[in-house]
Amino acid sequence: MTGFRLNAAAAALLVPLAAIAGISSASEAERARIEAVTRPATDFSAPERYERRPGGAATSFATPNRDAFSHPSANMSFERRLDFEVGDGVFVKIWVSSPSSTRSSDGLGPLFNARSCQSCHVKDGRGRPPVPGDPAVSMVLRLSAGPGGRQPDPAYGGQLQNRSVQGVPAEGGMTTAWEEIPVRLAGGASASLRRPRYELAGLRYGPPAPDLLMSPRTAPPMIGVGLLEAVSERDILARADPDDRDGDGISGRPNRVWSDEHGRVMLGRFGWKAGQPTLVQQAAAAFRGDIGISTPLYPAPWGDCTERQAACRNAPHGDDGGGAEAGETLFDLLMFYARNLAVPARRDLDDPQVLRGKRLFYESGCTACHTPKFVTRRDSIGPEQSFQLIWPYTDLLLHDMGPGLADGRPEGEATGREWRTPPLWGIGLTEAVNGHSFFLHDGRARGLLEAVLWHGGEAEAAKQKVVEMTNEEREALLAFLRSL
Repeated sequence: MTGFRLNAAAAALLVPLAAIAGISSASEAERARIEAVTRPATDFSAPERYERRPGGAATSFATPNRDAFSHPSANMSFERRLDFEVGDGVFVKIWVSSPSSTRSSDGLGPLFNARSCQSCHVKDGRGRPPVPGDPAVSMVLRLSAGPGGRQPDPAYGGQLQNRSVQGVPAEGGMTTAWEEIPVRLAGGASASLRRPRYELAGLRYGPPAPDLLMSPRTAPPMIGVGLLEAVSERDILARADPDDRDGDGISGRPNRVWSDEHGRVMLGRFGWKAGQPTLVQQAAAAFRGDIGISTPLYPAPWGDCTERQAACRNAPHGDDGGGAEAGETLFDLLMFYARNLAVPARRDLDDPQVLRGKRLFYESGCTACHTPKFVTRRDSIGPEQSFQLIWPYTDLLLHDMGPGLADGRPEGEATGREWRTPPLWGIGLTEAVNGHSFFLHDGRARGLLEAVLWHGGEAEAAKQKVVEMTNEEREALLAFLRSL
């Protein structure tokens, strides 16, 4: 196939696309073929072709246990596996404070939330709200203030850091109170939702801005992020309908955000509100805000410390010899690792209950936001991600999710009621990998049904269909979600 060389596994997977061999760019014929491959399902009597491989040829078929999210792209060459393993070492690396004899690992903080990437993304998976009495680690509290709520807080910056190195006071912490909300379901069933209320506690740098906005965020799973980066902007924008011209009540909007990496406004696609345009910027921002580590993109050695935090600004910092605490080589290895965390293979997809649940998922209108399929670009950053048929169940667009989930905090062009549609691949393995089943941006949902019942706004009609289902239908829908 000219224009891009697929390995044997990828070529075998994308037989429908291979029928257009000889086309070196996305011609109209190729676009038509891709549209046919990604067309929504209409027959729910059996699984679709290639549905078992949600990550295309990169899909991992390893045993779905606690390590299910930590395997490399299955189509990766043996020569590139070493870079993946070294990148894994960077991901789990425990950073230490400066000065230290381990120059490649010092520079922690001075203010921070975690000491490693792995601390938040445990086993490359999903974070959770803190247990009462314990500090938050895999959930952070984003802060903003000023005009439109778009500036960092003058005293505490863009994120509350609850930990610090010796000699520098931590910023403080947060407390969470829960309110139970009963929900009646058809068929005599019921559920209970818990509404959180967050407050700051033990602040050490004075009062925050009077117009402070807060938004808690759990760490999202890492699987498949390289494939999401490889989805073409054209395909994402093709699904946007900001004015709801088709009248279906769904008006997905792209987030447009500033790219520090490229020096221009770009399509946002990462983070709970699609506030980051690229994986590089997402990772560099996490290094800066979560661990207090400088990178080539954000070389300031004090992380999220504000000008009011003199002890933090004046504390010793690290340098791996390249001018940043996480220099270019180390950072590139981390990015290679992140891009190649494989999506696990589907399970039980031919089970009759799962197939029934899939039909209900479609009929309820869930696919209006949770787009099942894409074909990634030919010119993706890595060969493992290029020209793959993937099943992420997201449109990467913003949707108004109603007042129940609103955090009131804008991000880019996202409003305080809008959230990016989260991918669903791997969601059924959350408990196996992370030992919990907490979902949504702040982990308030204690299971998949609660997550569905929190949907409002544009998703209100779809949620009501779930509420009105029989008990057997709801169980089928949940069985489908657990198979993803």
